[in-house]
Amino acid sequence: MNIQFKKGVLELCVLSLLDRKDFYGYELVDHISKFINISEGTIYPLLRKFRTEGYVTTYLEESQEGPPRKYYKLTSRGEEVYEELEVEWESFIDGVNNILRGELS
Repeated sequence: MNIQFKKGVLELCVLSLLDRKDFYGYELVDHISKFINISEGTIYPLLRKFRTEGYVTTYLEESQEGPPRKYYKLTSRGEEVYEELEVEWESFIDGVNNILRGELS
């Protein structure tokens, strides 16, 4: 997949997943990688940015498989940003689909 496509949509994908439930970093990578090929190195800087911008908060939760895990939880600001991006995304893909599949006049 074109790397520029991934860069553009990864932020929306992470916010969308966090809107549905809290995730720890590796869990996000694992889930997204089922659909889009990404590495761990792409998620952690994005999660740091989200935290700095107030889109997510974090908390530690004990794990039965090792050390406590840092979970990411969407804030109300993160929810607002996600909703804005989702609207922009829908408009964008409609425009692209019209160009790709529409008739020329």
